Amino acid sequence: MQDVLKTVMVPIHREGWPFIGAFFVAAILLGWFWTPLLVPGFILTAWCVYFFRDPERVTPTRADLVVSPADGVVQMIERVAPPVELEMGDQQLTRVSIFMNVFNVHVNRIPIDGTITRLAYRPGKFVNASLDKASEDNERQTVCMVTADGRTVAFVQIAGLVARRILCTLTIDQNVRAGERFGMIRFGSRVDVYLPDGVSPLVCVGQTSVAGETVLADLTTNTSAAEGDIR
Repeated sequence: MQDVLKTVMVPIHREGWPFIGAFFVAAILLGWFWTPLLVPGFILTAWCVYFFRDPERVTPTRADLVVSPADGVVQMIERVAPPVELEMGDQQLTRVSIFMNVFNVHVNRIPIDGTITRLAYRPGKFVNASLDKASEDNERQTVCMVTADGRTVAFVQIAGLVARRILCTLTIDQNVRAGERFGMIRFGSRVDVYLPDGVSPLVCVGQTSVAGETVLADLTTNTSAAEGDIR
C-alpha cells in the first residue's frame, strides 16, 4: 500500500506551485463565466500538477558512472565541439542529447560526482529543441564540472519551443553528487551531455532515459558505443 501511495502521491517541485495556483484560479474564473469551461480548466490544472512532479530516483553510486540528467528520449549522439562559452576549446567531444517532451519529468539532475567549475548563461531563440540547431541557437545554461580524478564533464540545459525559463541552482566551486537535483526547464526542452574524450556512450539513439538512474557512460571502460534495435 505504501508503494502505491508513493507512485500516486508524487512530490511537486516548488517551482510549480505558482503555476498550479494560477491554472486553478483561471479554471474557476472560466467556470464562473461559463460552467462547461470548468472541465478543460481543471484538465489543464491537472496537467500542470503532472508536469511539475518531482519523483525520487535511485542513483547508482559508483563514482565513475555518468547518469542521465534528464527524463526523455536520447535524440542524438554526435561528435561536436562544446559550447564556446565553456571555453573548453574546439576539440570535438561526444554529445548525448536528451529531449524532454511536455509529459516528461522536467527536474534535472547532476550526471556525475564532482565540482562545478564554470557556469554560463546565453540568451537565444526558442526553436524546437529536438532540432540539431537548438544547441547553437536556443537559450541555454551551460555547466562545466570536474570529477575527483580530473576529468571534465559538461552539460547544457536548452530551452525548447514553448520553454521560457531555465532554472539552475548551481554555484561555482560547489561539490555535487550524481543524481542530485540542480534545476529544471519549463515546458519542453533538451539537455546535452558532453562526455570526456575517449569515453563512449552506453545508450542508443531512440532509447528512453530516466534522470538520475539511466547510465549514459562509464569513465573506466573503453568499450565501443552502444547499438540497439527496435523490438
